[in-house]
Amino acid sequence: MAKTKIVWNDYLATAYAEGEIKGNQKEILEAWSYLIKTKLAWKLQKWFGKAADTLIQQKIVDKEGNISWNTLEEIEKE
Repeated sequence: MAKTKIVWNDYLATAYAEGEIKGNQKEILEAWSYLIKTKLAWKLQKWFGKAADTLIQQKIVDKEGNISWNTLEEIEKE
């Protein structure tokens, strides 16, 4: 479920993920979600794929690109 009103596309998601466009945590996480859903994370520079894999391993985002907001909240509490 989206927490922002941004209509994501390849350019916006990439720009948010790499910090070219400054965003809050929700916007950046949705950008990564988009990159994972579209598999674009693994078609860009290698670090995008590594970062996407880390989000998946931490169970913040699943392999289909769905965000686990509850997991993110639990991690933030630690």
